[in-house]
Amino acid sequence: MNSKKNKTAQKNPQYKILFVSSELHPFAKTGGLGDVSNSLPKALKDLEQDIIVLIPAYPFAVQKAESIKYIAKINLPAKGFPGHLGLPAGIGKINSVAILETTLPGSQVKVWMIESELYNRPGTPYFDENNIEFEDNDFRFALLNYVAVEIAMGRAGLNWRPDIVHGNDWQAGLLGVLLEHEHEQSGIEKIRPASVFTIHNMAHMGIFSSDRFNALELSPHLWNHHELEFHGDFSFIKGGLVFSDRVNTVSPSYAKEIQTEEFGYGLSGLLSYRSERLSGILNGIDMNEWNPEKDTMIKKNYSIKTLDDKRLNKSALQKHFNLPAKKKTLLLGMVARLVYQKGVDLILENMEEILELPVQIVVLGSGDLELESRLRRWVSRHPEKIQIQLGYDESLSHLIEAGADAFLMPSRFEPCGLNQLYSLRYGTIPIVRETGGLADTVTHASKENLADHSATGIVFHEANGSTIVDAITLTSLLYQNEVAWKKLMINGMNQEFSWKNSARQYLKLYTQAIEDRNKYQKHAPEMFW
Repeated sequence: MNSKKNKTAQKNPQYKILFVSSELHPFAKTGGLGDVSNSLPKALKDLEQDIIVLIPAYPFAVQKAESIKYIAKINLPAKGFPGHLGLPAGIGKINSVAILETTLPGSQVKVWMIESELYNRPGTPYFDENNIEFEDNDFRFALLNYVAVEIAMGRAGLNWRPDIVHGNDWQAGLLGVLLEHEHEQSGIEKIRPASVFTIHNMAHMGIFSSDRFNALELSPHLWNHHELEFHGDFSFIKGGLVFSDRVNTVSPSYAKEIQTEEFGYGLSGLLSYRSERLSGILNGIDMNEWNPEKDTMIKKNYSIKTLDDKRLNKSALQKHFNLPAKKKTLLLGMVARLVYQKGVDLILENMEEILELPVQIVVLGSGDLELESRLRRWVSRHPEKIQIQLGYDESLSHLIEAGADAFLMPSRFEPCGLNQLYSLRYGTIPIVRETGGLADTVTHASKENLADHSATGIVFHEANGSTIVDAITLTSLLYQNEVAWKKLMINGMNQEFSWKNSARQYLKLYTQAIEDRNKYQKHAPEMFW
């Protein structure tokens, strides 16, 4: 048994990986980035990789750490960063930062937190207590990048240097920029680590004014449309796309979609140009945390063999939202940011027609104030049919996955999506638009797919109200057929969406990044995107 395991382990390359993120569940989470930053490092650790996650030491993150210790002080000189870059004047008041160390719960993954006055604020990673975005987010996350590079280049006194620096989303977009401009020196120990940049959502680009570019004292050579300049402003995410050795996103379909004008947010030409170094790796889920057989946050555990027990979670969910306990009424769940991307407005525009169907709807989330207000108005008109809870509640999100019959995800675009994967795991039928990771993970319940047992959910194509109403109507009809519905549930629960396979794909991506780094070719061509 052990020898077989060792032979398997020997097939995997062994890397030191610095995983840089602005979010990490359970310390700091506003969405899927926090979940991925938790699950992927753990999966890589299971493949015997030496991985450390680097995040800011937000006060709420430090408070959630079971044990934490000071391990280092990193001095940040006002000048002297190798290459064309110096420490920004705006951050120059901070002469040093402390590095705190803790462990990701349920694992042996080390977490390093950067302690600085820029992070020592109440609120969320990006917004204050009044939900107003911090004006200096560019400085706050530039500091994350600078400190990551100090660690990456072995200047932090931590006796650890990574082979790979893996940055996530715009907050880590300057990593490739900083690493590219490190002076190459003789001796393998001085060569910069390879860089990988993961796009979790192209809609969030980290765009700031040219004044902020100047305040950060980034090299003037970077101010051109081939590199950081973006329509008169500058973009963190563009830095990651231009300078990283490898770029990837969180599903194969989304990797193709962002090369189109519709989903590329003005950078489709750049992404198409870099297509040979752009790939999509589907997110996985934590199969232990999201497991209806063991989930401690739901009313009653269940499995494929005990599907009838799922009904007890439905009753508990209806009770939580003060809805009538109707077993034969289709209960639709939704856990999402209440924003345009998620298609909430499309549901609202057709709510009257939807509520004429034999359905109930429960919604957990927050976001656009107008969308929230419109949802509340529908609750006041039909409290027996629809209820909402504003904000986010981890326990309730688990109960919705377990208690709902079907799960609504009518997103206009969805890089990967995690809730449809949770839904499949819990035997809750996902209703999704055919886009991004939703298209990659849910198979429509057509007659043919139902017949060959490949159907796992309801998939519609166009982002408009009539297609959503049609999809919910079809779901309601299928729900009345207990045999077909149970088969659909079982098909979904039999899907495999663990991180194991995805983590192995990331190891291949790291190998490719190192090979590309070794070729050492400039990433920004003299061309117009």
